[in-house]
This record gives sequence, C-alpha cells and structure tokens, in this order.
Amino acid sequence: MKLPTFRGGVHPPERKELAKDIALRILPLPEKVYVFLANHAGVPAKPVVGPGERVKTGQLIAQSNGFISANLHSPLTGEVKEIGKYYHPTLSKPDDAIVIERTSEDEWELLGPETSYEKLSPGEIAERIKQAGIVGLGGAMFPTSVKLSPPKDKKIDLLIINGAECEPYLTIDYRYMLERADGIVRGTLAIMKALSVRRALIGIEDNKPQAIAKMSEAVKGTGIEVRKLITKYPQGAEKQLIFALEKRVVPSGGLPLDVGAVVDNVGTAYAVYEAVEKGRPLVERGITVTGEGVKSPSNFVARIGTMAQELIAFAGGADEETSKMIFGGPMMGITVPKIDTPVVKGTSGITLMKDSLPEEEFPCIRCGNCTLVCPMGLQPFLLNLYGSARQYDKAVDNGLMDCIECGSCSYICPARIELVKNFKLHKKIYRSLKGGAKK
Repeated sequence: MKLPTFRGGVHPPERKELAKDIALRILPLPEKVYVFLANHAGVPAKPVVGPGERVKTGQLIAQSNGFISANLHSPLTGEVKEIGKYYHPTLSKPDDAIVIERTSEDEWELLGPETSYEKLSPGEIAERIKQAGIVGLGGAMFPTSVKLSPPKDKKIDLLIINGAECEPYLTIDYRYMLERADGIVRGTLAIMKALSVRRALIGIEDNKPQAIAKMSEAVKGTGIEVRKLITKYPQGAEKQLIFALEKRVVPSGGLPLDVGAVVDNVGTAYAVYEAVEKGRPLVERGITVTGEGVKSPSNFVARIGTMAQELIAFAGGADEETSKMIFGGPMMGITVPKIDTPVVKGTSGITLMKDSLPEEEFPCIRCGNCTLVCPMGLQPFLLNLYGSARQYDKAVDNGLMDCIECGSCSYICPARIELVKNFKLHKKIYRSLKGGAKK
C-alpha cells in the first residue's frame, strides 16, 4: 500500500546516522543559565523576580504577559544575578534574559502533587499545561495553552502528534520515541482529554522503523493510532502532516484549527505528561548536538538557558575545521555566530557544519524546480522577482505569507539563490509597511 504524503518536497541527505543510536544523556547541571523572557512565540514574559533573589528549580520567574505568551520557570536552584541582554538564537540579536547562578542541587517547587490525567477535568489539565509554560518543542515555540483554547466556532475533532522529525541530522524526537514512549502516550491522552477529542494520530516517517514499533506497542489499548509516512522533507510541517494523514487542506492564511485539528510535537506531548502527572514545569528539553563538525554527536536532556558551548563540550568539542553553528538543522535552522549563546525552549538541536564557503549566487534561469518542490504549491521564483522589485503587494497576492520557510526551494535552486532568506526579509518589510500604514 502506498504511504501517505504531500505534494512537492525534497530529499536532502538525512545524516541521522551520526546520532540516532546514541541514547539520551542527562546533562550535568550548569553553573549558570540564561533564560530569555522571549522563550516562546508572542509577547515576552514579565519578570517576577529580581537580582539577589533566591529561587528553586521549577519556581515561576516570569509570568505570561498576554494570551499568546508563556510562563517561565527557574531551571536551577540558585540566585538571580541579573536581568541583562544576551544574544538570542532565534531573534538574532541581544535580548533580555534572567541570569541564574546555581548554588546547590535541585530543590524543586512543583506545580502541584503527582497525579494522573484521568483524575483531572479537561479544564484542570489545560490549566496545568498553561501554568507549566509549555510551548511547541518542534521549534515554533507556540504556547500550547493557546492551542487548547480554540474559538467557540471552531470544532476540534483530531489531535495529531508529530513524530516525523524530517529535519536532516536531528534525532532527539527519535530517541524520545524509543526511550520515553509511555510518557509521550500519557501526554497525548492528557491533551486529548483537555481538547475533548476522541481521535489521535501519531505520524512517523518510514525511516524510523524502531520508533514506529516502539510507539505502536505503547499505544495498544488507548485508541491512539500510529501512522507510517513516506520519508520526505518537510513531512513534519503541520499543514503537510495534516494533509498527508487526513487529506484536510488548511486554507490560505488559516490554521490547523480551521480544519478541526491540533498538531503537537512528541517532545511537547512528553512535556505535557511531566507537567500534568509529575507536576514539573518546562525547565529542560531534549537537544541533539550533531554534524560533521562535532567530535561525538550526542542526544542530551539539558536545562533551558544552558550555553551552547557547554553542550558542545559534552559532545567532545568542535572539530578544528568547523565553520558554522546552526540552532536546529540545516534546512530550517538558524545560523548562530556566537558559541556562548543559550538554548531556548525551541532548540531541538545544535548542528556544527564544515561546509565552509558560501556558494556564488547566479541569476534565476526560470527552470521551475522551485515550483515543483514547493509543498505549498507556490511559485518561489515569482515571489522572489516581486520581492526583489519591492512589489510586496504582488508578492503577497501570489502567496508570500503562505510560505512556510521550509527551504525546499533554496535547496533545489541550481542558481544557488537564497530564496527563503529573501522571503523572510520581504515578509518583514511588508509587515513593517502595513504596520506603519495603520499608524
């Protein structure tokens, strides 16, 4: 039987063999953490602690500051040293972070007593998830509490758990599915109850047979279904995942809830389990440190706010020929110039690359390859033409804002045009122009 998939897509070298067989390793507690107030999509959190205050692990240190915002909790037991500006890996500029210096081993301040999701009402589950500061751990960092609060006119009937992990090099979701399958399933069941849905699917690419087997065993008797998907990038993008599994098409400018679906990552599901049943807020996450530029590729569980250089050191250190550090993977990740950069809630991996010099860019030859591989059915060459000519309205009319920035077009382009880099800039300029017009 033909496996489900989506239109377009590419097949970059997977390179998952570097770290996929390396078991999870819990990183020793760092001496300091740097917890950004912008550790999620939306409005940065508001600090509730200041320099000189002692904090416990799991204690609230910054409060959600709006509907699309999230709580922050201390990853260490120690003392708040300052609220200062440090380089933010996703904003690509200095931003406010709470700096905490460890003074002892963990003294936990939990959200509440250990329990089971069965004993809690849907509202109580949703509230604990909100209090825990859980966000999407696949990289987008969208607050999970918002997904659990759909508008009253939107009927949700399906939960999808994303186990595709289509990004090259990264293997942290794979290791979680192998080593923490039961927790992922418990978290999935808790989210189902919070949403009052009866159907849940876990989508996993067919290059992960061990994960498929492990998760299939873990879901027995729960009603959750594990579905095998064709290995193709970007299979894990939520619109593509929804289409591949259910043939539901998210409309232009729309969200999964517009087609009755909520999508969460396997790491997010595990974080929900820890919050709901163990009372632990989100203070750590799994991170793959990999690439040809690191000596011992590894899969770690590390505290939020740990410096990248510490994770790299525990992975044997960087190779002398390493030329680039990416937070995430090579397709959708962000190149970070400073090794002393803290990880955030959305940091799924740190990839060290040796491929040094940027390739020379040539004029577009109108080959159409970018159109063939675009999973959104767009014409990237045309968007780039309009954007480069500063005809932003025309670019938007042709779907610029529907671009999911997956990088398939840039990957396939024989002229080596950095299309996604251009689209990000064009979107930023367009939003700025429209925002200024409203004023």
